[in-house]
Amino acid sequence: MLDSSDDTARLFYLVLLGCWILAGVFFSYRNQLPKALRDASIWVLIFVLTITAYGLKDIFWAQLNPGTAVMIDDRSVALARDASGHFVAELEVNGVAISFLVDTGASEIVLSQRDAARIGIAIEDLNFSGRAFTANGTVRTANVVLDEITLGSFTDRNVRARVNGGELFGSLLGISYLDRFKSWQVVGDQMVLSR
Repeated sequence: MLDSSDDTARLFYLVLLGCWILAGVFFSYRNQLPKALRDASIWVLIFVLTITAYGLKDIFWAQLNPGTAVMIDDRSVALARDASGHFVAELEVNGVAISFLVDTGASEIVLSQRDAARIGIAIEDLNFSGRAFTANGTVRTANVVLDEITLGSFTDRNVRARVNGGELFGSLLGISYLDRFKSWQVVGDQMVLSR
C-alpha cells in the first residue's frame, strides 16, 4: 500500500520507465524471439545470482575469513571453525582488532603481551603477581580491565582480563567472556552465541 503522493509518483515513474525499456527491447528484437528469450533468461539469471550473493555475503565472508563474526539476528552471532578445527574470533578491543582463540578450557580472557601492547597496555607497568595453571605448567599473569570489547554488534565495557606473563602464541577468549551470553553452542562448523 502506498503511503504518500511521493510513493505514488515514484511508482508511476518506475512503471513508465519499465514500459519504455520493454518497448525498446521488443523493438530491438521484433523478429528474433528465440534470441530475445535467451538474452532475457541470461539477465534474469544474473539478477537472481546477484541478489542471492548479496543476501549470503556474510556467510561467504565468514568462510573466507574464519574469525569474522556473522550476526544471525540482533541477538545471535556465529563464528566459523577455521582450517585447524578451532574457533577463532576477531574482536575489537579498545578500538584495535585482536584475534582470539575461543578456549572453553580457559576461565578468563587472556591477552598475549604482544596483543596487550597493541591495545595500549604498558607491559612494563604491570604487576605479574597472579598465577594461571595451564597444560604447560604455571604462568604468571597480570590483571587488567579492558575499556571496551566488541564482537559483532555486541559491545561490553570494563571487562576484566589477564595478560600472560610468559610466551603465548595468541590471545584466548575464555569462559568469563562466553558467560556474558545467554547461551553458546557448537552447531556443525559454527559456534553460535546468543544474548
